[in-house]
Amino acid sequence: MSEAAYDVIAIGNAIVDVMAPCEDADIERLGLAKGGMTLVDTARAQELYDAMGPAREISGGSAANTLAGMAALGAKCAFIGQVADDQLGEVFAHDIRAGGIAYATPVRADEPPTARCLIFVSPDGQRTMNTFLGASQFLPADALDDATIAAAKVLYLEGYLWDPEEPRRAMRRAIAAARNAGRKVAFTLSDAFVISRHGDDFRALIDEGQIDILFANEHELAALTGIKDFDAGLAAISPKVPTLVVTRSEKGAHAVSGGEHAHVPAEPIAKVVDTTGAGDLFAAGFLFGYVRGRPLAESLTLGAVCAAEVISHYGARPEADLKALVAARLG
Repeated sequence: MSEAAYDVIAIGNAIVDVMAPCEDADIERLGLAKGGMTLVDTARAQELYDAMGPAREISGGSAANTLAGMAALGAKCAFIGQVADDQLGEVFAHDIRAGGIAYATPVRADEPPTARCLIFVSPDGQRTMNTFLGASQFLPADALDDATIAAAKVLYLEGYLWDPEEPRRAMRRAIAAARNAGRKVAFTLSDAFVISRHGDDFRALIDEGQIDILFANEHELAALTGIKDFDAGLAAISPKVPTLVVTRSEKGAHAVSGGEHAHVPAEPIAKVVDTTGAGDLFAAGFLFGYVRGRPLAESLTLGAVCAAEVISHYGARPEADLKALVAARLG
């Protein structure tokens, strides 16, 4: 196997997050599912945007957030995702390249516009996300370069992007390219609603041995397995994937790999400001440890440190020096 040019290459939604604080009464008035993620059409996106208070625009997207964390830790990363030829598309492309991440996906010249996620942040830090997928849902398979995918140690796929048909075909092609090159494939389940729509696909990928690293939270694990008991759900899936990583918010995180089961507590923080990106940055820390050959528990701790940093402020990308935080925690 040739030497890898990248630690991780990811395929995901190219989204700009539009974030604003709100009260719980606003969530109820707008008919939103607090703490969840809902796909919205153009009209609903405009309605919710109009209802927002003063907002911040921050480049986001689950897999892109993960790469931002990995790059901040010192990993070499590349991203594949579709934006439109518009202002938000320029914002996204600038931000991801400024983070040191290779990004060469051609822009989409036609409608719809670049994707955006309207995020209402309630006083307890919970984020209620309303996603307009826009151009990101039209990522074509021919936008992929098989040689670039084969040049990364790990291909990381975002479950959210499995929903639209074109990116789903692109990700299947990417899986084949990675596996043909002997590389690892990581997959994040993203949300229980994605599992409700595509759980059969995900279970088939797992049963066929196409997934090497599976990321889930405890709710997604239950949705995937149909088992409410956490330990039983973990036992049901862990023999089917080489590495399983499951987060449990304030209860910490678990990983099972090669017969080893590791658990770490959540890192203490003074205040939870915004939980947007917690799972994304956890995956960043864990994958960084994974590609560097760190022990399983240490990789989990790396994930916990990164997640704690991102929930201490608004936005889904790190603001503090992750390298310094990791050095202070692990030496």
